[in-house]
Amino acid sequence: MKNRLLLCLLLCAAMLYYAVPRLNVEATGLEGVFAISWLAFAFIVVAGNLTALLYMPKHKQRAVRKQNHQKVETKRLRGR
Repeated sequence: MKNRLLLCLLLCAAMLYYAVPRLNVEATGLEGVFAISWLAFAFIVVAGNLTALLYMPKHKQRAVRKQNHQKVETKRLRGR
């Protein structure tokens, strides 16, 4: 779960890095509306992923850690 959220944040950051210099927010008409709406949706994506990453419930974090630990143990047992 945590890896997916980090991956989404990195992909969103890469898209923003590529798109922000090319978007003209000061343009009139459809171009300006598209630029502003694209940036607004990108902000929503970043905010949602950060919120999910930072405010993951404690019991869910424990469950994820326990599940990862069980996977590591299974791999260790299979390797022997």
